Amino acid sequence: MTRPPVALSPTPRAAPPRRQFSPSEVALGAMIVMWAAVFSWLSILRYRAFWTGRFDLGNMVQAVWSTAHGRPLESTDTVGEQIVRLGGHVDPILALLAPVWWVWPSPVMLLVVQAVAMALGALPVFWLGRRWLADDRLALAGAAVYLLYPPLQWQTVSEFHPVALATPLLLLAIWAIEERRPVVLAVTATLAALSKEQVGLAIAMLGIWVLVRHRRRLWAALMIGGGVAWSAFSVLAIIPHFAPSGASPFVGRYEQLGTDGGSIMRTLLTDPALAVEVLATERKLEYVAALLVPLLLASLAAPLLFLGALPDLLVNTLTDYWPQHSVENQYGAVIIPFAIAAMLAGLARIRRSRVAATVGRPAVLASVMIATVLASGYHLGPLPIWDDVPGGSDYRTYEFRIDATHTEALAAAVALVPDDVPVSAGNLLGARLSARERILTFPVIAEAQWVLVDTHRPFLADQLAFGTAHIEAVARVDADRRFTRVFDTDGVIVWRRTA
Repeated sequence: MTRPPVALSPTPRAAPPRRQFSPSEVALGAMIVMWAAVFSWLSILRYRAFWTGRFDLGNMVQAVWSTAHGRPLESTDTVGEQIVRLGGHVDPILALLAPVWWVWPSPVMLLVVQAVAMALGALPVFWLGRRWLADDRLALAGAAVYLLYPPLQWQTVSEFHPVALATPLLLLAIWAIEERRPVVLAVTATLAALSKEQVGLAIAMLGIWVLVRHRRRLWAALMIGGGVAWSAFSVLAIIPHFAPSGASPFVGRYEQLGTDGGSIMRTLLTDPALAVEVLATERKLEYVAALLVPLLLASLAAPLLFLGALPDLLVNTLTDYWPQHSVENQYGAVIIPFAIAAMLAGLARIRRSRVAATVGRPAVLASVMIATVLASGYHLGPLPIWDDVPGGSDYRTYEFRIDATHTEALAAAVALVPDDVPVSAGNLLGARLSARERILTFPVIAEAQWVLVDTHRPFLADQLAFGTAHIEAVARVDADRRFTRVFDTDGVIVWRRTA
């Protein structure tokens, strides 16, 4: 008798093996989390101590708040005009933060987003280091150098700036090029270009590297052509269209070279000696050294990749506006990714050439890399801990200390002001009051219903003004019968419009 066939149960598929993280990857993850937590805390501490300003944190808060309320990128300038901030800087990436504002409507959100974004930049640094240096210890050291790099730390704790987001985005773009991931490259390069008008030039320079190193003509053509076109369109069309004066408000920083963009370009082309004279000052050479020495000068060993930093280096050093050639501000945001990536590529080139026997030893090289960047932080970094080390950097460490009496007075003054009414405030008070349609910066008052000043930290517009000018501005409000003092504690004064 024939038995019926027995149905065989399908052989179960073996589950794919779970990916095991290497010790270096675990250490990298711990570094990123710790760094994001520490720098979020430092940024919030500075905010709580009332050292963040209407310019620039409050300026960005108002643009995001306005976008979230249906008025894209609208803000109030220093003279009291309602503008679209594209008339100053073309950074529409700010609009992408409006949905986050709906969930977390606080200036602190911007500070935390910035700290986390900067921390995540360590990922592409590690990936590039692993690819180029072929050693996880060196890749991890490269990520540590990035996180300990003083210019990166300064731009993270100094207010919030959309161009800072270009730092991790450009690092991801470089990694995407190496890994041949065109979609990732297109997304990251586009987002980076939306963070500031001149970033397109950096992308164009990166396109030259793509052409020479990778021989990818189409990629290179799109990056060079698209980058130049975007920057040109931003500078020649978008900014003049939205600027109240019809021109960039920052062109005056280059008055040694010309009065507008065209005359500046003519000077650079016809009188290069003048350009060299403007560039070759002691302070600007110290600025370049502060960018390169913490990286062992290794970025110079990969000059074609470091070329991406050239547009911003020129923008920062062709001006006499000192914050632009200081690592204590955000102006190195586009320089940092190229300096870090070129350092890794340069070290890989040096190791292949066997210039020095010690460079071939990963443990020794990793130690030198970290020791050098730590020494640089000790000399000019923002971490408050350096203030406790003999001879360590103490620049602006007071911004991380909360003066309880004065901070309580400032917080009480801010708490008096209702939402959605026009207010005029000193720069450091204005950062707390910018989530509204009209926020004027003292001494501009216009239709403000409330006026707040801090006479201990006297600001006129966005500049500290110790002296008679601030005293006279305060006296004018006191003499104005339309206003009545309603608060006066520890040098913090609040007036309310009563007439």
